[in-house]
This record gives sequence, structure tokens and C-alpha cells, in this order.
Amino acid sequence: VQLVESGGGLVQAGGSLRLSCAASGFTFSSYGMSWYRQAPGKERELVAAITSGGGRIVFADSMKGRFTISRDNAKNTVYLQMNSLKPEDTAVYYCNKYPITFTSWGQGTQVTVSS
Repeated sequence: VQLVESGGGLVQAGGSLRLSCAASGFTFSSYGMSWYRQAPGKERELVAAITSGGGRIVFADSMKGRFTISRDNAKNTVYLQMNSLKPEDTAVYYCNKYPITFTSWGQGTQVTVSS
């Protein structure tokens, strides 16, 4: 199993980023996928998930209306579109299977939002 996140960077508050996660080593289209994030000094938290059938869940009220998860099964890729970014969105973002994660994680992609 390999999960490779990309698309992070430094952005000003109010800006947007689109994260990508390229997955391999398993039948991607058969599984739900998710995005997590971990801010400095905090535990990893579940941000959003998408089922194998395309049903979408955003877990935190603070992200609803700003974050959208999507997937392209032809490319074995899951995306996280993040709009109206806030400094508190600063974190390393990871993808993984949903609802049960793989034990191994990718390297993540750093998102830094400046005020």
C-alpha cells in the first residue's frame, strides 16, 4: 500500500488549496477514503471522508462549507478542495482508507495558512 499526498503549501488566509492523494497497492474503487490532519501539538483528526459510492462526509462544523472531498477512481486519487482557509487550518494533511485506516501512513502534505 502506498499513499502519496501532495498539493500543500503556504497560502494567505482566505485562499484556497487543492490536495491530492495518489493511492496504490489496493483496489482503490472498492474502499472509502478519508483526509486527516495533524496540527503541531495536537492529535490527528478526521477531516472528511468519501465512500466507495461517492457519498461525502465532512466531520467538523468548522470545515463544512469550506472543504470538499472528491475522488477519481480512474486515477486512484482522492482530493480535498479547501477554500476560505484560516490560520487554524495549518497542519499536515494525510489521506487514508475509510472507515478503517491502513496501519501505514503517507508522508503527508504541509498546509500553512498565514494571517
